[in-house]
Amino acid sequence: MASLKDMRVRIASTKATQKITKAMQMVAASKLRRAQSAAEAARPYAEKMDAVISNIAAAAAGSPGAPALLAGTGRDQVHLLLVCTGERGLCGAFNSAIVRLVRERALSLMGQGKDVKIFCVGRKGYDQLRRTFDKQIVEHVDLRGVRQLGFVNAEDIAKKILARFEAGEFDVCTLFYSRFKSVIAQIPTAQQVIPLVVEERAANAGPSTAYEYEPEEDEILARLLPRNLAVQVFRALLENNASFYGAQMSAMDNATRNAGEMIRKQTLVYNRTRQAQITKELIEIISGAEAAV
Repeated sequence: MASLKDMRVRIASTKATQKITKAMQMVAASKLRRAQSAAEAARPYAEKMDAVISNIAAAAAGSPGAPALLAGTGRDQVHLLLVCTGERGLCGAFNSAIVRLVRERALSLMGQGKDVKIFCVGRKGYDQLRRTFDKQIVEHVDLRGVRQLGFVNAEDIAKKILARFEAGEFDVCTLFYSRFKSVIAQIPTAQQVIPLVVEERAANAGPSTAYEYEPEEDEILARLLPRNLAVQVFRALLENNASFYGAQMSAMDNATRNAGEMIRKQTLVYNRTRQAQITKELIEIISGAEAAV
């Protein structure tokens, strides 16, 4: 059995840990508000961009001059998985959930005889995936030095992806990230971005508005599609950022509660041990006094 001194040290250590987790929870809560606002502000723009491109793409359907980002390469052999995760841990299953989705997709594609390449954005996803898919990882972007995410960060990633696509290194690109829903719910998401998936209008959606484009649809798409890729990457980075702080806030709250419960149990054991030791000393004193009579 541990001595009273060891127990006191253990209780003090647990209380210090509890203070740290509580402070991290408060910091995450503060950063979450800004990150959530940024993610929610980016959603309407990304969704409207999708709607505009879908409308133009529907008009350009079947055109021999359709951009490759829309029409694809005509093959489905090489898949690039663009994986966005966090740069830090202490956030529960946030990073692991994204990596799990990527791992399942990669193994499924490889089982079908497809070639898989992985482009990692974020240190945690890279660290986990390289254990299994080290040969498949073709690039890693580290954003630890970025204090505040900006569109320029997404543009840099999009340019790297486009350069690889134009070089014929892959046929299909799928973006993986965690969509923020609430502090306790972050949804791992897979979104195909190359070639762009255009949703068909529902049969009962009613007549759509007809537009005339200047310049032609193909030329507009050639300009819009690369920007749309950057927009979707930027949205994924912002959603990930909000999801990370939400997951961290929840994880630190659980850690603080667990530390409190551990302190309660340790204090109870300490008090019982101390009482037992005092009782033993009293018995020894009384026994010694009776023997001396």
